[in-house]
Amino acid sequence: MVRWHFQFRDRFDAGRQLATKLVALSLEQPVVYALPRGGVPVALEISRALQAPLDLLLVRKIGAPGTPEVALGAVVEGSGAETVINEDVRMATGADDTYLERARQRELVELERRRALYLGSHARLEPAGRTAIVVDDGLATGATAKAALIAIKKQGAAKVVLAVPVAPEATLAEMRPYADIIVCLHPARGFQGVGAFYSDFHQLTDEETIGLLRQGWAEGSTTGQDRSRRRIVVPPHSLVGDLSVPPDPRGIILFAHGSGSSRLSPRNIAVADRLNDKGFATLLLDLLTADEATDRRNVFDIPLLAERLLEAAIWIQAEPDIADLPLGLFGASTGAGAAMLAAAELQGRVAAVVSRGGRPDLAGPRLAEVEAPTLLIVGGDDREVLTLNHKALNALACEKLLKIVPGATHLFEEPGALEAVTDLASAWFEHYLLTPNQPASAIPQSISQTSAVAVLRTAAEPLPSLEDANFAAVFDRFAQARVVLLGEASHGTSEFYRARAAITRRLIERHGFTIVAVEADWPDAAAIDRYVRQSPHRPMHSTPFARFPTWMWRNKDVDAFISFLRDHNATKLQGEKVGFYGLDLYNMTASIAAVLAYLDRVDPKAAQIARERYACLSPWSREPAAYGRASLTEGYALCERPVTRILIDLLQKELQYAKNDGAEFFDAMQNARLVADAERYYRAMYYGAHESWNHRDQHMFNALQNILAWTGPKAKAVIWAHNSHIGDARFTEMGMERGELNIGQLCRQAYGRDAALIGFGTHSGTVAAASEWDGPMEIKAIRSSRPGSYEDLFHNVGADRFLVDFRAKEHDNLRRVIAAPRLERYIGVIYRPETERWSHYSYASLSDQYDAFVWFDQTCAVTPLPTEVAAGEDETYPFGL
Repeated sequence: MVRWHFQFRDRFDAGRQLATKLVALSLEQPVVYALPRGGVPVALEISRALQAPLDLLLVRKIGAPGTPEVALGAVVEGSGAETVINEDVRMATGADDTYLERARQRELVELERRRALYLGSHARLEPAGRTAIVVDDGLATGATAKAALIAIKKQGAAKVVLAVPVAPEATLAEMRPYADIIVCLHPARGFQGVGAFYSDFHQLTDEETIGLLRQGWAEGSTTGQDRSRRRIVVPPHSLVGDLSVPPDPRGIILFAHGSGSSRLSPRNIAVADRLNDKGFATLLLDLLTADEATDRRNVFDIPLLAERLLEAAIWIQAEPDIADLPLGLFGASTGAGAAMLAAAELQGRVAAVVSRGGRPDLAGPRLAEVEAPTLLIVGGDDREVLTLNHKALNALACEKLLKIVPGATHLFEEPGALEAVTDLASAWFEHYLLTPNQPASAIPQSISQTSAVAVLRTAAEPLPSLEDANFAAVFDRFAQARVVLLGEASHGTSEFYRARAAITRRLIERHGFTIVAVEADWPDAAAIDRYVRQSPHRPMHSTPFARFPTWMWRNKDVDAFISFLRDHNATKLQGEKVGFYGLDLYNMTASIAAVLAYLDRVDPKAAQIARERYACLSPWSREPAAYGRASLTEGYALCERPVTRILIDLLQKELQYAKNDGAEFFDAMQNARLVADAERYYRAMYYGAHESWNHRDQHMFNALQNILAWTGPKAKAVIWAHNSHIGDARFTEMGMERGELNIGQLCRQAYGRDAALIGFGTHSGTVAAASEWDGPMEIKAIRSSRPGSYEDLFHNVGADRFLVDFRAKEHDNLRRVIAAPRLERYIGVIYRPETERWSHYSYASLSDQYDAFVWFDQTCAVTPLPTEVAAGEDETYPFGL
């Protein structure tokens, strides 16, 4: 089947995109009719977006006498079933009244059977006086849809709308006399069938259809049923607004719409509906009078708009049911500037601010006066506005965060973009809009802080200094595991690197571990591996670990550990040497170069073919993330097939290639796997953070499995990675709430007790980190632990360094106490102390997440190494020092 450049993921995706267009039409009294079975998922999404009732429209074709495949007419069910006849076909086939009536009665019986099957006792929705939206998953000839449109009009619909994701242009032209409005996302000239426009176009079963209908009815019976909605007028300018108050509201969000928009903005309505569902009251308000709105200059009069928001805030304080609620502001476009200015005026009255594709910069110098935590949401392709939001972010002195929706433009019309906005806004307001009697933590503690500290203090095993040889000896208890995973609470803390180095050295020298696998890219780590094994030098196109964040592996602590590995291996036979491997997948360009260099050496003809296939990725070599955006735009995986083909070719020639040099072949295979997985990873980035995260950690685990399999059944490995990767995700917010997995979870599932997961933490000190991705490294002060967090609990033990072994049999009480969910801090390569709670803390159950935890109360930042090689220095040294 021909596949088009554009494809819907499935019928639900098509329905969401159609819904965006239909919401903008502001249809009066809509009712949604699905043509079964393929039209049901599409119609369900439209029904949700419009908050309109959902029903089926059953149509049965009447075949011509002698040629039943030719449509003579159709019967459309309803209170009075309508029969639509094609008179041209009737004359050509000689069908008489007797034939038509007999066929009609036969199809009516079948319609009743199908209605009973799909709808049971659910009452039919009559279209009389309403806007009837007829929905299918696509049209080919359009015969069924045409009959449905004619019949629904005869049944009294005030307006008839045909909504389909795709159809031939010629078919749409035939439909126009029968529909008042036609909404089609992709009118097609060349047409090879509806299925060609979908990645998933499976035939729905009756069970699926019935289940989707019941789901829609259940949602329709509860959505907004207890919600109070009222039209309000704000004095003194009689500004009209729509107020929606759910039962027991947790806060109220005042909307400031953007330039050229109004309180009827479909995007703001969609966000408001989601906030209502989360328990927030919302007020969508026209900030200008009808006369003022005719003067375009008023749209950009930020002080005027802000003054209207202040008037609305005063009005809210006078309304008994919402007066005491915490107030949030939601601004879009120029309305964001007004929201910022109003927040600066209202100070502590405003609990939080969210800007959607906004212009907060229009608040000018008053931005520095905003106290409320502020979230700026911008589309990744809205480049001019993104630049302005970066400047506004720098001007804000409050708790702040900038979130970018990848691939989205200014109006967030792309698939899934507005949903991403509503999710971000909902989460921000949920966190910061707290009623006076609502605790900051939604998770109760089953034991007091004092009691928990006492239990932890009893179990804590003091550790000697890192320079003491006895430090590492404490960890001998984990040497029986096949994989030992050593974490870190940041990517820039010296104590974590030095502790892991000491433990790893002990496991290598005393317990036979021969694999060190780290959260680093394979080709960069391979350069170090060649150095520590004293293998022949192989030049790279770029210096290893010279990309952001350079300090993560180019630092003095890693340098000292690598020197140890080289000295250790100098006395070992080739099969006994310790290897240094990278598990990550970011450096796709270097991996492509490594595969091609290998094939140039062993099979030049295959190298030429591989070059042609990898050329698909070359336009995105400098910005791989842009590949994902391009694939999303085109609607299919641009380079999946060619990069996978290279991997398959290598596997098919394994015996031929590996007999020359097995290690070189293994290296080439891993690089080819990295490219294939990276291609999927960068595509997944645009479908959701959890999908790309899972792709990445699955790749890391697969890489570890491949290393262990290649090294041999008795090989044992130490893994260095961040706590977020090595702690079992199933016992963290990332796993429980977002469906994310990690290498720690996968190792536990694969190896059971033969996997040891050891986390690390700190209370305060300094850390090497950046403020933005690709930004310069800074030495930042780590804020003292947040009260009630695990870090705060460990700090109150009062010891400089200690180990807690959750596996010890005598620690049942400890495990119970520590298992109670608390906040845990995660600092990555970026650290934003001003938004630490939002950016760096999430809930976890520590004693389930790890087998043991290492605590350093005070820590220091790593010392970075330069990325340039000085003249005359040994080029074989990985860091060129």
